[in-house]
Amino acid sequence: MPPCSNVLVGADDKDDAGVYKINNDLALVQTLDFITPICDDPFEFGRIAACNSLSDIYAMGGKPVTAMNIVAFPLKKFSLDTLTLILKGGLTIMKEADVQLMGGHTVDDPELKYGLSVTGTIHPDRIIRNNGIKPGDSLVLTKPLGTGIIATAIKGGVADTGIVDGFIKSMSTLNKAAAEIMLKFNPNACTDVTGFGLIGHMLEMIEGNAMSVILDSKSVPVLDGALGYAAEGLIPGGLYRNRDYALSMCAVSASVKQDTADILFDPQTSGGLLISLPRDSAELMIKEMHNAGIAHAAIIGEVKSLDRRGVIVT
Repeated sequence: MPPCSNVLVGADDKDDAGVYKINNDLALVQTLDFITPICDDPFEFGRIAACNSLSDIYAMGGKPVTAMNIVAFPLKKFSLDTLTLILKGGLTIMKEADVQLMGGHTVDDPELKYGLSVTGTIHPDRIIRNNGIKPGDSLVLTKPLGTGIIATAIKGGVADTGIVDGFIKSMSTLNKAAAEIMLKFNPNACTDVTGFGLIGHMLEMIEGNAMSVILDSKSVPVLDGALGYAAEGLIPGGLYRNRDYALSMCAVSASVKQDTADILFDPQTSGGLLISLPRDSAELMIKEMHNAGIAHAAIIGEVKSLDRRGVIVT
């Protein structure tokens, strides 16, 4: 089938969502995502899964407007009260995002899964791609890392209650406010940090570009408890896969501690936005984000034209 000229971002593009042009002033942004439970509370799981699904729209610079529930539910394992709590949790996030729930689909499945299919809107000329970085840009991360490691500690029954509370709060916080502030500063690129980990998503940003990222590991925000659990060896399998994939395109300085390096490959759920824009704009954007309560937003690296394409961790 020949390509359709109305498809501005499609299946062949390694981006966060698809974009379909309706007319010169309007395009649809479409995505779907669902996850398995990452915490024991079904209501909070619903909130986290909904945040995670909506994030791709924000990363493209779009505004989510409608959503459909996607549910795989093991009827022989959980009561319908559990399903009700999950859906109520998701609905609270949709209301926060001013997104209309249009329906959905549920199947009986041995493994519980929940997420959303989301449609958003954007102006066709204002799409933010994940690979538009430019030399001299600063990279800003808006949420702390460590969700995969803390989830492993929870599964192992060793996670502290206070640490779990911070973990849930981070994942159930929408990227809406961060995205709205970001759009004021005309970023060159954006993606959200999810399953590929921070370095994996940085590699996506430089794919097709003769550039490297210098990542300052000391500037990366990290969830309370994550470094300690990493030092104890509470490492999710996805972290090892992310590291193996990135190994040939990533150089980690010998001065970087192992637990810190592990955080950079940790697969995230409902992570923050990773934004590329000129340094002066980045500093102003960070200040506005902090004033808006996005306390962990930080400049964590810079983009440079180097002979070797990849991520250099210092």
